This record gives sequence, structure tokens and C-alpha cells, in this order.
Amino acid sequence: MSESLTVDTSTSNESAVDEAATDVPAATGERADLLVSLAKQRHFLRFTTRDLTDEQAGLRTTVSELCLGGLIKHVTSVERAWAGFIVDGPSAMPDFTSWTEADFARRADEFRLLPGETLAGVLADYDEVARRTDELVATLPDLGATRPLPRAPWFEAGAEWSARRVLMHVIAETAQHAGHADIIRESIDGAKSMG
Repeated sequence: MSESLTVDTSTSNESAVDEAATDVPAATGERADLLVSLAKQRHFLRFTTRDLTDEQAGLRTTVSELCLGGLIKHVTSVERAWAGFIVDGPSAMPDFTSWTEADFARRADEFRLLPGETLAGVLADYDEVARRTDELVATLPDLGATRPLPRAPWFEAGAEWSARRVLMHVIAETAQHAGHADIIRESIDGAKSMG
């Protein structure tokens, strides 16, 4: 597929009431199933941040760089990038084969809550990206449309993914990071998402 899909994924400041009045059709069938699965994983990830301060959201409680605010930032960035890939193909994503150490160091900031960033702010950004992804899924002409994957050491050269496969990947990544978030949250104050 070489042409770019025409889907409006621009940022909007409309209220929830105004959004309900837009012309975006409700997702049905497979699209609804994918969105319900993604919404569930988003909920579990967000739920790990309930009642936390910005300081707590920035705590590293394991030997990794991960903190709850950083995980939200990372998942937001990943979902935004993959939605861009669905619309524009590999040009929407970096060519990881040409990244330098400095590029990877900048990417590491995605896993931290940096000075001046707030939990409320990263959650609001996540909400906006989620809204745009949901709109994309509801209006995408064909979930089977494929795009060549961007260049990266972890992708097979010449491989293509359908929009459907991208969405399943985003669901899996969100679920994986929700699990990471459970461990971090339990280490902060013993709170659990389930049980």
C-alpha cells in the first residue's frame, strides 16, 4: 500500500459532550472488539496511578529506569507512533538503524517523569492519544491494509503489518506495561490492581 490514508487525527480541545456530537461512527464488530480490549488494558495501566502524587509517579522502585509516570509517557508515545504508522506508513516512525547513542539517551527520557512534568499532564496526553486512536480505528477504511515496517534491528527486513496487527501489538504492549506498572505500584505502597 503506497498511498496515505486520509484520516483526521488532529488534536482537539472539544469537551466530551462536543465529541459525542461529531460524525465519528461507533465501532462495531471486530473494531469494537479491538477497542474494548485496548480500553481494558489502558484502564489497568491508568489504575496503577490512582491517588499518587507526582513525586510517587516518578519513583523508581526497581533496578530499571521505569516509573509509573514514565510508563504512561512511553505507552502514549508508542500508541501515537503506531497510529501514525497506520496512517502514513514507516515515514511516521524513526529509522532505528541510524540511531546514535544520543538518540537512545533522549528516548530513555520517555521512561522518566522529568522535572516540570506532572502525572495529570501525562495522563491527559494519554487520554488525547487514546481518543485519536479510537477515532482512527472507527473510521479506518480497511483493517487489513498493510504497510512496510520501519527499519529497525528487531523487525524482519521487508516485513509488512496490517492495521489489525498493529492494533494487536499496541494492545499487547499496553498489557505488558500494565503488568510492569502493577509491580512498581505495589513496591510504592502495597496497592494492587487486582486481588
